[in-house]
Amino acid sequence: MKGLERLRPLLRSYVETGPPGCALSVMYQGENVFEEFVGLADVDAKKVISSDTIYRIYSMTKVVTCTAALMLYERGLFLLNDPIEEYLPEFKDSQVYRLDNAGNYDIVPATRPILVKDLFTMTSGITYGGDGDQTERDVRELMTELEGGGKTARDLSKAIANIPLAFVPGSQWRYGFSHDVLGALIEVVSGKTLGEFLEEEIFEPLGMRDTSFRLPEEKKGRLCSLYNRNEAGELIQNTGMDRHYQSDTLFESGGAGLLSTIGDYSRFAHVMANGGSWDDYQILGSKTVGLMSMNHLQEAQMVSFNWPYLAGYGYGLGVRTMVHPQVAGSNSSVGEFGWSGLAGTWVLIDPKEKLSAVYMQQMMPNLEEYHQPRLRNVICGTVGTGSSRRQ
Repeated sequence: MKGLERLRPLLRSYVETGPPGCALSVMYQGENVFEEFVGLADVDAKKVISSDTIYRIYSMTKVVTCTAALMLYERGLFLLNDPIEEYLPEFKDSQVYRLDNAGNYDIVPATRPILVKDLFTMTSGITYGGDGDQTERDVRELMTELEGGGKTARDLSKAIANIPLAFVPGSQWRYGFSHDVLGALIEVVSGKTLGEFLEEEIFEPLGMRDTSFRLPEEKKGRLCSLYNRNEAGELIQNTGMDRHYQSDTLFESGGAGLLSTIGDYSRFAHVMANGGSWDDYQILGSKTVGLMSMNHLQEAQMVSFNWPYLAGYGYGLGVRTMVHPQVAGSNSSVGEFGWSGLAGTWVLIDPKEKLSAVYMQQMMPNLEEYHQPRLRNVICGTVGTGSSRRQ
């Protein structure tokens, strides 16, 4: 498609002012209609980005984990409205931090349990570490204690359960470790580790040979270097964030732990864009993909789903989902969904058009609010039934 050629100078401009290298793949109705690799995977070694380059996809792991959980949902092994304490008893009698008028925190019983759906939709009251409130401070301290990779997903779940929640489950949206706890739920329900379940049910059937939680010795030379970009625009290699990918690490993070290639993740994304099946292999039913990609946040929860970068989107079962294209300034379909990762990786999935796109880079800050909407608008303006035939 001729219009997609506009992506090549756009990607080159990203490398000129951002990461040292990047890659993009676009698939439409079962065919790869665009693929480009620009720049370097390692600056010092002058190693170029290629189809074999492996990336830390960070939070794009969440889409895979939520898909895996929905596979078990389709097998009748849990309901979305089940309390998670039925499967993870550590969450029985959850407590909540409450801020009083004097600015002090009390701990009170939660007025309702965390539901399985709350884990998918980030409405559980479980947070990431930070300094925004006492729950975030407690989680930050916990993660410092757990450094070293000697804990499993279930160990993290049990530790998180001991921390009072930031809010009553279901009352707000807050980004956090909900999908890591969902990974622990997958382990309990399936009887397998998260890595085993993903390998047997998704990666092996789809031929995703380079997607895993750990990096084998023979593949270490293919890992794209991660860079920090300072205010002066200088790229400084970041070598301090790879401990969880070592072969002896126990922890498999359902929220941020996977490594993948652009080819592997593109196959996964296009299965989802095709309604959950492709080449005689079905991951999910099309109605379940539809359930995943519809907005599940109520009006009160949407108040805290307030990242400017995601204006116009709602939040489904672990994914952003387009609700108001006019608010987003987007030419994508209502129901277009996906997510992104800490180092700037991004996936777009549009089942209405059977369109998917995957972008990879490895830099922080990731400039996602600049890169990703531009990619989306070029792709959606060129590919699909609503695009101009003049292109």
